[in-house]
Amino acid sequence: MIVCKTKQWGSSLGIVIPKKVVNELHLTENQEIAVELQPKTNVLKELFGAGKRKYGRTTEQIIKEARAEMGVD
Repeated sequence: MIVCKTKQWGSSLGIVIPKKVVNELHLTENQEIAVELQPKTNVLKELFGAGKRKYGRTTEQIIKEARAEMGVD
């Protein structure tokens, strides 16, 4: 999944596809592509629990360990 920004074009909206994606997919002007659209959800909801999913421990545990390593209470 990539995140694109909408842009006003006349009375319509268009999306800007990042150059990296254009290069990876070898996209060219006037080429037909299939796009699945969904509004981006709340970033905080997306991040909630990410520490536990990725690192096997909660964000609070990661912060506590980092503070202990730095000697900060």
